[in-house]
Amino acid sequence: MNVPTPATAAASTAEILRAALAGLLDGLPPRQAAQAVERLIANYRGRTPTDAPILRDRADVAAYAAYRMPATFEAVRSALGALADAAPNGWAPGSHVDVGGGTGAATWAVAATWAGERPVTVLDWAEPALALGRELADAAPQLRGVQWQRSRIGAALAMESTDLVTVSYVLGELTEADRRSVVDAAADAAEQAVVVIEPGTPDGYHRVIEARDRLIAAGYRVAAPCPHSAACPIEPGTDWCHFSARVSRSSLHRQVKGGSLAYEDEKFSYVAAVRFDPDPAPTRIVRRPQIRKGQVLLDLCEPDEALRRKTVTKRHGPLYRAARDADWGDAWPPRSAE
Repeated sequence: MNVPTPATAAASTAEILRAALAGLLDGLPPRQAAQAVERLIANYRGRTPTDAPILRDRADVAAYAAYRMPATFEAVRSALGALADAAPNGWAPGSHVDVGGGTGAATWAVAATWAGERPVTVLDWAEPALALGRELADAAPQLRGVQWQRSRIGAALAMESTDLVTVSYVLGELTEADRRSVVDAAADAAEQAVVVIEPGTPDGYHRVIEARDRLIAAGYRVAAPCPHSAACPIEPGTDWCHFSARVSRSSLHRQVKGGSLAYEDEKFSYVAAVRFDPDPAPTRIVRRPQIRKGQVLLDLCEPDEALRRKTVTKRHGPLYRAARDADWGDAWPPRSAE
């Protein structure tokens, strides 16, 4: 019997999601879908009170899910992959709560990272988003048991104990007080891990650092992306830590953005914090590697709370070949080249 590898299972889940999303816009004129996406993007970039969901009806949700869900899925999947690499061999969450999950992108990402079924609850305040998430999940057998629950995401948030809590692309919609409440609620509910993902902007990074600090204060250890649980070595205001995930563009992506490329890169910031003893990356590549003639320049976050540039040359043998294949966000050195 052929047992699918994690990479094969992830690709299969991603393909199922793409196919399900492709059917969302049937009957919705492309121009109307594009206009809905443009309006929603403008709203997301503004300030939104925590009692006013942005996604108001099915047309809003369908357009925005078709446009944004693939990028959110790939960013969360990348962060969860780093968590899986740092977790003990064979570890997988036995249960999952997706806070502010909307149509369930993070839930799909968990299914793509760890095979099998598990109790899952998606919490969101927008009933149209939950309804569409339920509809999309019908396409994936491992997600048909997911519970889609309407809940205010803020100070009143309550959830049952679970192995894994994800909080993806939601903190930016909240007031500062509600952000703290949500992170604290996630820390209290999670028995093993909390993963927070935000857009890869200076503001998104700042929200992730705030969440990271609160999780460490609650007794968690950082599994990824940092190689340590000490203070971030980036001087506030000078730079920000973020990563990139490649996303296949749909026709709606190309129409809204006016681009011709078949892909785009989703920038995101994240922290994966755990209650168990993680095996974090020895160092983490925090910028796109620069390949020069006979050498590769790697910008690394190191375990002594420092950022350093390392030059890997041909004389390093297998490490040089590994450096040429290395990507932004990878652990360094890869275990296969050690």
